[in-house]
Amino acid sequence: MLEHAPSPAVLAELLGPPLFEVWQALCRAIDEKYEMERLWNPGGKNWTYEYKYRRGSKTLCALYAREGCMGFMVIFGKEERAKFETIRDTLSEAVCRQYDAAETYRDGKWVMFEPAGTEAFGDYMKLLAVKRKPNRK
Repeated sequence: MLEHAPSPAVLAELLGPPLFEVWQALCRAIDEKYEMERLWNPGGKNWTYEYKYRRGSKTLCALYAREGCMGFMVIFGKEERAKFETIRDTLSEAVCRQYDAAETYRDGKWVMFEPAGTEAFGDYMKLLAVKRKPNRK
């Protein structure tokens, strides 16, 4: 866990203003549907920061930031992959392509999106609902 979360100004400088707006919009969309714990972590070798949404020991999703790029990751376990297949025809071709291309590991299918705009947010919310029903009305 990071000792100090990056300020909005630091994040805006890292991502660039247009992507920072996308970041904020995605956070708002998630916050609107889910009451979750939010944790800032180092981003590992590929990212500067990780911003994780979790409840208890279960992670819903994570956002990642590095210079000029943001990531949105959802990890699907075995049962969640089966649920994904039931909603596949309601999702965009781009989201399905990214899901299909993602690596499946022992602990799940790790799907990383790199949103540049808000077009896929409706699909992202459907993916999160596969993992956990929204707990805010």
